[in-house]
Amino acid sequence: MNGLGNEILVLDLRGAQARVTAADARAIGRAPGLGYDQMMVLHDPAGPGAAASMKIFNVDGSLSGACGNGTRCVGWALMRDTRVGEVTLESDAGILHVTREGPLSFTVDMGAPKFGWRDIPLAGVGDETADIALSPPVAGAPDRFSAVSMGNPHAVFFVEDAQSVDLAHLGPRIEMHPMFPDRVNASFAQMLSRDRILLRVWERGAGATRACGTAACATAVAAARRGLAGRASTVTLPGGDLRIVWRASDDHVLMTGPVELEFESTLDPAIFAAAQT
Repeated sequence: MNGLGNEILVLDLRGAQARVTAADARAIGRAPGLGYDQMMVLHDPAGPGAAASMKIFNVDGSLSGACGNGTRCVGWALMRDTRVGEVTLESDAGILHVTREGPLSFTVDMGAPKFGWRDIPLAGVGDETADIALSPPVAGAPDRFSAVSMGNPHAVFFVEDAQSVDLAHLGPRIEMHPMFPDRVNASFAQMLSRDRILLRVWERGAGATRACGTAACATAVAAARRGLAGRASTVTLPGGDLRIVWRASDDHVLMTGPVELEFESTLDPAIFAAAQT
C-alpha cells in the first residue's frame, strides 16, 4: 500500500506463530517489488478490544515505535470488508484508534506528544525542548530545532525554503548526530501560513521519504509550541497533504489522510533463504 506516496507493506500474521526478525525485514525489503519505507506486521492482540497488535519495521531492519501513514493503511486493511467504522490497534507507542472518514480516508489518534529529554530521547538533560541548539553543529544545517516524540524521536528544523535543503546530505548526518541516542527523524519545515506547512523529511532507517505521518504530527505540534501556528494545520509533503489537529481537550494529535492499495501477494519462502545463511 501507500499512505500518501510512501511505501507501506502490511504483513498479516494474525493466527500464526511466526515472528519477523531484523534479518527477515531486510530480506523482504530487498525482494523485487517489495521495497518499502515501513512494514506493518500484524499479530493477534494481547488484550481485549483491539483488532491486532502491530510491530513496525524500517527497511534497514530496525524497529519504529510509530508510523501514522502505515497505521492508516492497517486501518483500511482491517475495515475494508466490514461496516466497522473504527478499529483499535496495539503498538509500541501505545493504543491507537483508527477511524474511517471515507472509502480511502482515515484518521489516526496518535496520542499525546512527549517533550521530555528522556522521553524523546535526547543526550543530556534539560528543560526546554521547543527551541534547542544543535550541538555540535552540522555544516549547512540550521542552528536550532524543536524536539518531539510521537512514539519515535523527531527533530524539526524551521527553515525559510524547505525545497532548497540538501536532504540527502543533511538527513543522515542529523539522524546519526550524538544528541540523538536512538537516532532521529529529521524534518525541515517551511511555514507557508499559520495553518499550512511545507515539509520534507529524512526518516531514520528509511531515508528521504515522500511522506511521514509522525513527522507531520511532530512538526504541527512544534509549530504550535513555537507560536508559529495554531492547533490545526495542513502539512504538505511531497506525497500530498495531511490534516493535523492537536486536540486541546486531551493533547492527543489527530492525523487525517488517504491510503491506496497497490497490490496483494503472498511472500515467497525463497525470500528468506539469504537471511538464514
